[in-house]
Amino acid sequence: MATTESAIASAEAHSAHNYHPLPVVVASADGAWMTDVEGRRFLDMLAGYSALNFGHGNRRLIDAAKAQLERVTLTSRAFHHDRFADFCTQLAELCGMEMVLPMNTGAEAVETAVKTARKWGYRRKGVPDGTAKIIVAADNFHGRTTTIISFSTDEEARADYGPYTPGFEIVPYGDLTALDAAMTDNTVAVLLEPIQGEAGVLVPPPGYLAGVRELTRARNVLFIADEIQSGLGRTGKTFASEHEGVVPDMYVLGKALGGGVVPVSAVVSSAEILGVFRPGEHGSTFGGNPLACAVALEVIAMLRTGEYQQRAAELGDHLHHELGLMTTGGAVEQVRGRGLWAGVDISPSYGTGREISEKLMDRGVLVKDTHGSTIRIAPPLVISKEDLDWGLEQLRAVLTR
Repeated sequence: MATTESAIASAEAHSAHNYHPLPVVVASADGAWMTDVEGRRFLDMLAGYSALNFGHGNRRLIDAAKAQLERVTLTSRAFHHDRFADFCTQLAELCGMEMVLPMNTGAEAVETAVKTARKWGYRRKGVPDGTAKIIVAADNFHGRTTTIISFSTDEEARADYGPYTPGFEIVPYGDLTALDAAMTDNTVAVLLEPIQGEAGVLVPPPGYLAGVRELTRARNVLFIADEIQSGLGRTGKTFASEHEGVVPDMYVLGKALGGGVVPVSAVVSSAEILGVFRPGEHGSTFGGNPLACAVALEVIAMLRTGEYQQRAAELGDHLHHELGLMTTGGAVEQVRGRGLWAGVDISPSYGTGREISEKLMDRGVLVKDTHGSTIRIAPPLVISKEDLDWGLEQLRAVLTR
């Protein structure tokens, strides 16, 4: 059996170095726990950036996938299949919308949302061809395609990938005055994360999302909510936008929609908006495939009960209370987030986010750093309170001098 050291050495030798993972090699996982190649157990406090909201190896999702594997996994969209209609219907109902355009990865869904907004702008709003503008927020993270990194403010994500795609304007996150000033007659959409994940789990000021909704409605501009990380139970509601009573014109979904089993993403909107597409104008060979639909249908059924949203809300209150107590000792400068999702700014005098993550790994807890001294905490929604408390104990121990 491969050791951690040999497995990592082999990966480093034969894979592009576009990631810098923690030095742990996972061999199996169940619920909120993972086991490495040497039999050591780790508490997963990241959940695949929310892709594993329902935990590793969730029995309902694995059983749904196994049953579909025995029947049919792919037809391409050249033909209909018997899981597609139910998937689209039930996802639209969950979102309170009318139509679904399925894709695979989150970045594909964001690209689809961009194309949808532009086409809607030309065909419905009457914007002159080639002039459509989409407003985005600074410090956003929507994916890594050429178009998406064109409106990123993260130089590490942008460098050496130009020329960049035009048609985007960047405004400060949380600033309604700047957003209003940036809008013109050619603005077709505002694309935002209701909570900015990669930026460090940044929650906007109270009233911001409601203000965006008001401004976009008044100017006949689409409000696109990228709920790829924040949606499907993570924040204690089905969608993070709900915390301000906001319904956008379009949801962009991914990650947890596939339950950590298969990649599933989707754009969900009204018939008036998604109705701009005609056959041949957009597509994906694997988008909405039978296996993806079978797993996603089970995810939708699980979310319908409200059990996972309630669990995220209750455990999230406990998480934020405990993290808040850590701000009194000097090691933690700030805690942000909502539900079972937190960004924790560590005082630089205690170490970088990477160093804190490595120390936690040594104590059996896996988190991920971002932007210097920030660590992100986002355990599976199925985590027990006892396991969550144990993980927080390890963080306290790491930060105690």
